[in-house]
Amino acid sequence: GGHLPHGERNKISDVPGVTVGHCTLADGDIQTGVTALLPRPGDVFHDKVLAACHVINGFGKTTGLMQLSELGTLETPIALTNTLNVGLVHDAIVEYMLQRCQAEGVELHSVNPVVGECNDATLNRIAERCVGREQVFAALAAAAPDFDEGDVGAGKGTICHGLKGGIGSASRVLEYDGRIYTMGLLVQSNHGVLSDLTVCGRRIGPALAQRLETRKADQGSILAVLATDLPLDARQLARVARRVSVGLARLGSHIGHGS
Repeated sequence: GGHLPHGERNKISDVPGVTVGHCTLADGDIQTGVTALLPRPGDVFHDKVLAACHVINGFGKTTGLMQLSELGTLETPIALTNTLNVGLVHDAIVEYMLQRCQAEGVELHSVNPVVGECNDATLNRIAERCVGREQVFAALAAAAPDFDEGDVGAGKGTICHGLKGGIGSASRVLEYDGRIYTMGLLVQSNHGVLSDLTVCGRRIGPALAQRLETRKADQGSILAVLATDLPLDARQLARVARRVSVGLARLGSHIGHGS
């Protein structure tokens, strides 16, 4: 729905400088991975980007949001993975930033990695905790404007409205004060009930739910990352982030008692 045109790729990477990479693990019961988003080329630690966050339902295990909210800046790539791998991915981002700063001859004494998660335990043997330094570095190395969507990276083991979830992305182009700007979105979807699924205003879920047996309660998770080249400060970015819940409602999510 909506009336705004999308960007060239219809992905978050239509925002200049934004790149995304995945590392996907698919081997028997292991169905998981990591997705890394780089907000700009070059050294984001010393040339931080303005940022904000909004927690729709605070059940997640995300790291880094407190400092991000306090200072209004992002100083690392953003990584998405599964619930039990947050610590390992956080550690890998620290190592990545240490190496970047060391290469530039700068000592690093503190850094604030932002790592998000969804619980993919239904499709993935999550207790194996298979996502670590190797996978995070591979995702970062793969970051590019053109990236895969769907059953990849942090979305490999996720479920959305009782169907296969994954990584999705889109962009919209708008004009403000005589200039053209882009708003991009990337999600890791792992939420919803099939009977509530609504697409382009049409409730297609009830008919599907009669044929497919899925969970009855709207539980699970969704992580949404927004990027824009609009000249917004951190307070204004937080206002934009809050609007994500409107899109979830249009899809049919009631934001249940869970993530």
